[in-house]
Amino acid sequence: MMKTLTAIILIVVAAVAALAIGFILGQIHRKKFAEKTIGDATEEAKRIVSTALTTAETKKREAILEAKDEIHRERTEYEKEIKERRNEVQRQERRIVQKEESLDKRTESLEKKEETLAKKIKDAEDRLGEVEALKKSQFEMLEKISGFTKEQAKEYLLQNLEGDLDHEKALKILEYQNRTKEEADNIAKNIIATAIQRCAAEHTSEATVSVVDLPNDEMKGRIIGREGRNIRTLESITGVDLIIDDTPETITVSSFNPVRREVARLTLEKLIADGRIHPTRIEEMYEKAKKEVDISIKQAGERAVIEAGVNGINGELVKLLGRLKYRTSYGQNVLTHSLEVSYLAGLMAAEIGADVKTAKRAGLLHDIGKALDHEMEGTHIALGVEYAKKYREKEEIIHAIEAHHGDVEAKTVVAVLVQAADAISAARPGARRENLQNYIKRLEQLEEISTSFAGVERSFAIQAGREVRIIVKPEVITDDKMTILARDIAKKIEEEMEYPGQIKVHIIRENRAFDFAK
Repeated sequence: MMKTLTAIILIVVAAVAALAIGFILGQIHRKKFAEKTIGDATEEAKRIVSTALTTAETKKREAILEAKDEIHRERTEYEKEIKERRNEVQRQERRIVQKEESLDKRTESLEKKEETLAKKIKDAEDRLGEVEALKKSQFEMLEKISGFTKEQAKEYLLQNLEGDLDHEKALKILEYQNRTKEEADNIAKNIIATAIQRCAAEHTSEATVSVVDLPNDEMKGRIIGREGRNIRTLESITGVDLIIDDTPETITVSSFNPVRREVARLTLEKLIADGRIHPTRIEEMYEKAKKEVDISIKQAGERAVIEAGVNGINGELVKLLGRLKYRTSYGQNVLTHSLEVSYLAGLMAAEIGADVKTAKRAGLLHDIGKALDHEMEGTHIALGVEYAKKYREKEEIIHAIEAHHGDVEAKTVVAVLVQAADAISAARPGARRENLQNYIKRLEQLEEISTSFAGVERSFAIQAGREVRIIVKPEVITDDKMTILARDIAKKIEEEMEYPGQIKVHIIRENRAFDFAK
């Protein structure tokens, strides 16, 4: 047992010793291998470093060579550029030298020219002095020969020149007026003639009185009533004058207001038809007649608007149009006149290519103020403009109303057309009749204006005021001044007078010589 244990221990010790010896030998072997590997790596490293140094030296030499080549190339290009610039500078210097030489030559030439010019100016001044002296001597000689001083000769020449200018001016004015008037007249006549031919309007002359027929003369007494109470009631309610005279079976109703006159006429007719005439019945019949007239006014306005072909007129303006049915101007019914102006303005607008609807509307409304001028202060133009603005009519319509009598200058085509249409309707023969006193006054004013000019001997208004014939003094008014005088007189007539249509100014100049045979 001991031997076995010893043997085991020996074996174990031997094994441990063998392991230790093996380990030591392995370490020695590994150390040698490592040393060999390190030596190889060192040699390889030295080789790599040597190769890198060789390559770097080669790269360095190549870079140096390339840099030297680049520097050489740039130096060559720079030297070439420097050479070109030097050549350019030399060329510029040569040009400058040439220009300086040219300027020197020009300066010398200018100096020579200045000297020549100074000589010429001196010669001209000397000659001018000689001319002034010669002119003075000639003037003195002319004054001695003619017997006129310088101022007298100038005045004489100016007088002759003024006469020549008057002659030329008169000829030019006459030529221009004749040519313009002829062209304008032809165009206007064609347009107006076409419009008049296409417009057939009736004219009825109306007065300020209405006549009511009676069934018998006994009715006059019943209308007068006991102690005149019936006629007083009628006159106070209706605001008219009842004229009961010896005319058989008629009563005359008189009033400046045609609406009142119409209401009174209807009231009388209703009372006569009813037979019962007393103050209470008069009031009842008056109210009925008034309502009928109001309805008639409205219907007349609506009918006028439809006939004129105008739309969109305010209802109040339509009523005012209807009132024109009972309004007259110089015997011409104003509503009929307004419709005719509307037709004519529309036809002329169509002929010249203007706005037909606007022209017809302005023509229809141009006298709308006459429905108010009996009841309100102001002219019918001012009232018409006021109410047209109040009921929002267009500015073009308002301007046509304002300008249709020439109180303001017509600035639109429509306003001019309404002016022309109004004159055509008013001046047409038979359309209007004029108060004798106003007619005579207009003729007297026409003659007064004509004789107010210097050189006019006499004047005569003829052709019912459509022409004024003027006889001038031949020693004062020359043939050349006749045209200018006619124009001035016509202009003054236009400014100071109101008249329908146009007035012809006819000037007569006559020289007469007398002698006696003995």
